[in-house]
Amino acid sequence: MIYYPEKYAIEDKRMQAFIDPDEIWGYLNRVKADKSRVREVIKSSLDKKRLSLEETAVLLNTTDHELIEEIKEGARTLKEKVYGERIVLFAPLYVGDLCTNNCQYCGFRSTNKGIQRLTLSSNELIEETTALIDQGHKRLILVYGEHPKYSAEFIAETVRVVYGVKHGNGEIRRVNINAAPFDIPGFRIIKDAGIGTFQIFQETYHEPTYKKVHLGGLKRNYDWRLTALDRAQEAGIDDVGIGALFGLYDWRFEVMALVRHVNHFEAVYNVGPHTISFPRIQNALSLDISKEHLVKDDEFVRLVSVLRLAVPYTGMILTAREPAEIRDQILRFGVSQIDGGTNLELGGYSKGKQEVQDLSREQFQINDNRSLSDIMDELIKTGYIPSFCTACYRLGRTGEHFMEFSVPGFIKRYCSPNALLTLAEYLEDYGRDDTKEAGYKLIDEKVKELSKHQKVDKLKEKLGEVKQGKRDLYF
Repeated sequence: MIYYPEKYAIEDKRMQAFIDPDEIWGYLNRVKADKSRVREVIKSSLDKKRLSLEETAVLLNTTDHELIEEIKEGARTLKEKVYGERIVLFAPLYVGDLCTNNCQYCGFRSTNKGIQRLTLSSNELIEETTALIDQGHKRLILVYGEHPKYSAEFIAETVRVVYGVKHGNGEIRRVNINAAPFDIPGFRIIKDAGIGTFQIFQETYHEPTYKKVHLGGLKRNYDWRLTALDRAQEAGIDDVGIGALFGLYDWRFEVMALVRHVNHFEAVYNVGPHTISFPRIQNALSLDISKEHLVKDDEFVRLVSVLRLAVPYTGMILTAREPAEIRDQILRFGVSQIDGGTNLELGGYSKGKQEVQDLSREQFQINDNRSLSDIMDELIKTGYIPSFCTACYRLGRTGEHFMEFSVPGFIKRYCSPNALLTLAEYLEDYGRDDTKEAGYKLIDEKVKELSKHQKVDKLKEKLGEVKQGKRDLYF
């Protein structure tokens, strides 16, 4: 069963549309970005205060090169304060590409007759999950088209299948979801399968543009999609992820709208979204959009930096849509999660790496084709701590409870040690000899740094237990 919006009126006032384009453009057209004001806003963010729409507009309206560099430096400093050197790793796993929507930017659009449609069987899903475990992954996001076949019950069952796969020392410990909106009962069914974050992107918050690029299917209902994660919250899913597809409309408007969405969640549910994503449009089979609003690389770095300053405690996801050089650059300015070893073809992980993408089998073109092991090597070399940690979710530190820990900065007491433990697991089970040597050197350095601020005896003890074969240790 799939839940159709026309059957379920949005009666709760908390779930009414909350994006006012006149309000957003009012700020963007009115707010000045003089040097003293820009620096005041950066200072406020570095005090770990979420920015208002007016303050966000100040940063977005900045055109002075010197001030833009200060914004980027502020984002880098804030990231280090809140997240340290940790980078969380995950992989997307496409379960099915059947879709009733006709979205001009998407290879899965319903009118695309050249796409090869497939839904993974339980056995195929197990094969894909096993292949990802053998890479070293612990965290997946399952992706589905919008189609009656992909009901709440279907999604819940696929989640249970993935959690049930064990191979060697490996397993998937957190399954996130990227799927179509549901009503509250549907979200409850999915929640009960033990998911992590439920991710729904508005694509564009500018309603006229939204109507223009969504030509058919349930996704044409702007308000139903905009309020979807409110229904998820009402169903008890307190970890949600928002995002916009940059390139459909003015990037400054979309950044403001994302911040407004954060404001909405905090006002209504006392907790912001767990993650924000900011994918840029990439090539896809039968791509059919205007190039008017495509985002240039320098603008992309700016918008990520502004988002980091605007929402200090929200995780920010950068995917393999972007080329390696852009990803490596933007990691410094606020990103906390990336995917690694990504393969968008349904059934693609178990087949092994393909040298050339076949867009008749994939949603869009990816531009970072590095394996997970290559990305791990690069992160370790540059001093980042690759993390597969899932401790907070399994100990109930989610939603409002997560904010209680993270806003004062206490989460670093858990996150850095837990990241080091998951890195040690990876090194023991999947790391090449050179990776293992470099990784343990990094671990030793980070343990010494932690010892200046807290006791590390328990951490050292657990690291020793990992070397002895114990797994899934955390604080």
